[in-house]
Amino acid sequence: MEGQFTKLNESFTCLNCGKFVEKDLNGSSRNHCNFCLCSLHLDITPGDRLSQCHGLMFPIDIISIGGKNIIFHKCSRCNIIKKNKALIDDNLMYFYEN
Repeated sequence: MEGQFTKLNESFTCLNCGKFVEKDLNGSSRNHCNFCLCSLHLDITPGDRLSQCHGLMFPIDIISIGGKNIIFHKCSRCNIIKKNKALIDDNLMYFYEN
């Protein structure tokens, strides 16, 4: 059973590209690198940090719904697919160029 969303907005160093990623200044929960768009599979329910996987998650698709961009990530270890809202400072062009 999934738990309740836990809001976390933390700075981190991306394990894929090595860049330092600042927490979101608009108050959203940042869970992926705004440079290369990669994430880590840390959560079962957003913010709970209960996943045992810890695999690197790569962006596999970006869609727009109602004017908002959604990034789909696939875990390189367990193959789970999760969606995350794109933030205003995300480099979405990186996805289309690579």
